[in-house]
Amino acid sequence: MARAKGSASRWRLRLAAVALLLALVGGAMLWWHLRHWTPPRAAFSSQGVEVGTAEGPIDWTALKAVGADFAYLDASVSVFARDPTFVKNLEDARAAKLKVGAVHLYDPCQPADEQAANFVTVVPRDVALLPPAVELDRLADDCPVKVSDAAVESELMTFLNQIEAHSGKAAILKVSPRFETKYHVARAIDRNVWLVGDRFQPDYAGRPWTLWTANARLMTDASEAPLRWVVLQR
Repeated sequence: MARAKGSASRWRLRLAAVALLLALVGGAMLWWHLRHWTPPRAAFSSQGVEVGTAEGPIDWTALKAVGADFAYLDASVSVFARDPTFVKNLEDARAAKLKVGAVHLYDPCQPADEQAANFVTVVPRDVALLPPAVELDRLADDCPVKVSDAAVESELMTFLNQIEAHSGKAAILKVSPRFETKYHVARAIDRNVWLVGDRFQPDYAGRPWTLWTANARLMTDASEAPLRWVVLQR
C-alpha cells in the first residue's frame, strides 16, 4: 500500500513538472510573439515608429527594410525640455526616405504659449513634415497651482492653434487612456486621434482613431532597444 502511494505521489510530481514546463514554454512563446508582432499589412498598409532618446541610436536603413513608412520623432517636452536626438533623427529618417513628423509632450501645468514657443523653436516650419502630434498623458492633478478641467482644455486649444499656425496642418492628439478618462478631449476637440494599446485595437476615444501604437516594445534589427510601432488607419 505504501509503495502504491509513493508511486502515485511521484507521478503527480512528474505531471506537475510537465505542466510547469509547458507553462514556461508557452509563456516564452507568447513573449516572443508579442515582442515581434506587428499588425497585418493587409489591414494597415502604412506602418511606422515613434522614437526618441529612449530608443537610442537607430539604423534607419534597417528600419526602412523592416517595413517602416514613417517616423514620429519626440521633439519637445513642456516649456524648456527638448529631445537631443531630434535633429539627427530628422536628418537620418529623411535620408532613409521615411515621412517624418514631430511629437510634443504636453504639460497641463505650464502655460500653453510657452510650450508652443518651445515646440516651434525645435521643429522647423516645413510643409513636408507630417501633422504635428501632441502627446497627452500628464494630468493636472499634481500641478503646484490648481488647474481646472476647463482650463486644461482652454490652454490646450491655445497650444494647438499656435503650433498649427506654425506647421500649417491640424495637429493629432496622442491621448492616453487616463488623460481621456479625466478630460474627454477626444470627444471635445475636433482633431484626429492617436491611441495606444498593445496588440488589441483601442476604443477608449469613443470614435475612430487615425494612428495606433500597436506594439510599444517591438524588437527589430534597427535598434538595440524596443521600438514603439505605430500604424495608420486611412
